[in-house]
This record gives sequence, C-alpha cells and structure tokens, in this order.
Amino acid sequence: MFGIGGSELIFIILIAIMLFGADKIPEIARTVGKGMNQLKNATDEIKHEISKSAEISSITDEIDKAKAGFNKMISEHVPENPMKIDAITDIKTEFETTKTSIADIVEGPIKRQS
Repeated sequence: MFGIGGSELIFIILIAIMLFGADKIPEIARTVGKGMNQLKNATDEIKHEISKSAEISSITDEIDKAKAGFNKMISEHVPENPMKIDAITDIKTEFETTKTSIADIVEGPIKRQS
C-alpha cells in the first residue's frame, strides 16, 4: 500500500498515537471518513450536472436538426402544393426519426434520474 512496508506502517501508527493520544485517533478517523464522504458526494453531483448538461445539449441539437429538416421539406413542397402527400409522408418519417433519436438519448447508457 503506497510503497510502505509493514514495519513502516506500524512506526507511523505509533507516532500518531504518541502525538494525538489513543482516545483522539477514532475521532480523527471519523472526521477523515466524513470528509471523504463529502468529497465523494460532491464528485457525484458534479458528474450528474455534467451528464445532465450534455443530455440537454444533445436533445437541443436533435430538435434543431428536426426543425431544419422540416423547414427544408416545407420550402421544397410549398411552391407546388402545401398539402402534397409526399410532404406529409416526409414529415411523418422525420417525426419518427427524431422521436427514436430522442428516445435513444434519453434511454441511453446514462439513465435520467427523477
């Protein structure tokens, strides 16, 4: 552990007992444990915020792509006939593609926490 042998570890423990006393060592260990727990919780919160912001930007990108696709399809079909059957089929296809893309993002390897 950390390149420290058994005899060196015993020596460090003896020095700690002499400096702090046998009754203070458990308090120090508890304080260090609480500090480590708080550090772990803070790290988990940071990871959660990063994954949440990445998820939001991915969804926003997918929505922007869908809008661009809809605008392109509408601009291509409006001069002829706005209710053209091909345009409706293209829009339905784009809806399905976007819906599956968003479902993949939301249900991907990082699950959204409620």
